[in-house]
Amino acid sequence: MNGFLPISKKDMEEQNIDKLDFVFISGDAYVDHPSFGVAIISRVLEAGGYKVGIIPQPDWKNKKSFEKLGEPRLSYLVTSGNVDSMVAHYTVAKKLRTEDAYSAGNKTGKRPDRAVTVYCNILKELHPEIPVLIGGLEASLRRFAHYDYWDDKVFPSILVDSKADLLMYGMSEHQIIELADRLNKGEAITSITDIRGTAYLTAPVNTPYGAVECPTFKQVADDKKLYSRACRLQYDQQDEVYGKIVIQRHCDKMLVQNPPSKTLSQEEMDKVYSLPYMRTYHPVYENLGGVPAIEEVEFSIIHNRGCFGYCNFCSIALHQGRRITVRSEESVLNEAEELTKKPNFKGYIHDVGGPTANFRKPSCKKQLESGLCKGKKCLAPEPCKALEVDHSEYLHMLRKIRKIKGIKKVFIRSGIRYDYLLEDKNDAFIRELIEHHVSGQLKVAPEHCCEAVLDKMGKPHIESYKKFSDKFYSITKQIGKEQYLVPYLMSSHPGSTLKDAVELALFLKHYNIRPEQVQDFYPTPGTISTCMYYTGIDPYSSDTVYVAKDSEDKAMQRVLLQYFMPHNQSKVIKALIKAGRQDLIGTDKKCLVAPDKDYTAKQNNKNQKFKDKNVKCKTKAKKQKRK
Repeated sequence: MNGFLPISKKDMEEQNIDKLDFVFISGDAYVDHPSFGVAIISRVLEAGGYKVGIIPQPDWKNKKSFEKLGEPRLSYLVTSGNVDSMVAHYTVAKKLRTEDAYSAGNKTGKRPDRAVTVYCNILKELHPEIPVLIGGLEASLRRFAHYDYWDDKVFPSILVDSKADLLMYGMSEHQIIELADRLNKGEAITSITDIRGTAYLTAPVNTPYGAVECPTFKQVADDKKLYSRACRLQYDQQDEVYGKIVIQRHCDKMLVQNPPSKTLSQEEMDKVYSLPYMRTYHPVYENLGGVPAIEEVEFSIIHNRGCFGYCNFCSIALHQGRRITVRSEESVLNEAEELTKKPNFKGYIHDVGGPTANFRKPSCKKQLESGLCKGKKCLAPEPCKALEVDHSEYLHMLRKIRKIKGIKKVFIRSGIRYDYLLEDKNDAFIRELIEHHVSGQLKVAPEHCCEAVLDKMGKPHIESYKKFSDKFYSITKQIGKEQYLVPYLMSSHPGSTLKDAVELALFLKHYNIRPEQVQDFYPTPGTISTCMYYTGIDPYSSDTVYVAKDSEDKAMQRVLLQYFMPHNQSKVIKALIKAGRQDLIGTDKKCLVAPDKDYTAKQNNKNQKFKDKNVKCKTKAKKQKRK
């Protein structure tokens, strides 16, 4: 017995288990760490008294691999893993990735495309009488009819294609225990239709009253304006205080999404993170090179969930939600102490964070009773006047972690919302962040510099980044350190034109920022930005939005952000010509790129033609004068 949950019949025998209550099918290799959804849900069930086994990355071409643990007594649980299987497999250019960090040895091909659907269909074929419950990111973000970037069309709810009985969206600790208890009491899965944080299909006659109705699957597949309207309706109900049931007709079935589950209390969250995780990958992967995804999180601590930052291209609002929930200081310190006892701990905590590291309080008191403001953002385009900023609790906790024996350094690698940080009248946090928690570089995410683009991203305007940059470098200089900001940037987000990309390149040149990597916008299921990408409509303003979809247009925007790289020279020149900014091609300081041989030759040819034309004109004029 090795402390992991069973993944084979032999494991079951060693743990004296005749029959499992739940069999978990996962698209990831088995990593028993609280950064992995499978680990959390399986350990929560175990703590609830249930027997759980895991079949990680079954061979979908061999159906016997789905039966290696026998039939579960209560239900199958299915997830694609920590990442949507299509995102795990394909780059934004729709090319196959060469590595998969969630598989042993970084090997690709260990899960199918659209893993949840494939796994569920196999299970329903093998054991149609056993309930199949789905969850995780892939299921959660595809719960409504959604645009699928890889097939370039609108898909129905994943419940339709997967044939699953019930979908759990969000983090799901509350849902899974209530489901387990009710199934255990003999309640049929078809009658369990009232659990918050779940969605299901039913006959239209069974549709609950008082629901918010979205345009139907057929309507959103045929009409982009209706798709945009459906997106807004769905997002407007993703609040645990005022969110209503949302329904959407799918042919002869009605999709019903119950209101979001209540966020975990601090006590509940502490309990979740205190469960007996092995905090590493299963030993069966050792000879295969281990599972790379553990490297960043093995010595990291999650202290919060949720994000009221609410960027349009991010899935957190539709999955975890905007409300912040946190672990107690005691819980976090206990985990830090435990990490120091690990044999391979070198003294470095890699992160104390979450979706946004420096959120540990609600954005304002109002949201606790009334919910977060519908259709509004707490920080963009500028901070709300009701925003309450407080880093004191987070800072106090970091100070205590730094004092734990055996800890040399505590880094913060999760995203820092610098716009929120700037609203703090006390500079103690930013000073200690720079002095103690940055490893030479602090990654932040301005994403762009043009207001129109940032508005479509749901991000603060660039003045906020400039102000933070000035403050960061001023304090860095004061304390005698050499540290740098590394900005995340995104090209081709809906609303970004080629001219906007040129402006961003000029901004980077002015501030001497040379990004090594640039993220081209990736239209993943369920986000507001993906809605804009597909429809060309902003679901909140109804404005028409320019969308770069042509591969050449996207490539031009991307290379402009790396205009300084020699291998991009000809592409940058081509982009500048198309944008009508030939003034930026040259050797002057104001220019982005020097002319290459082809451009010089073309310019010389044009000049020669102009000279020849002038000569002809002068000659003709002389002849006419003689006459």
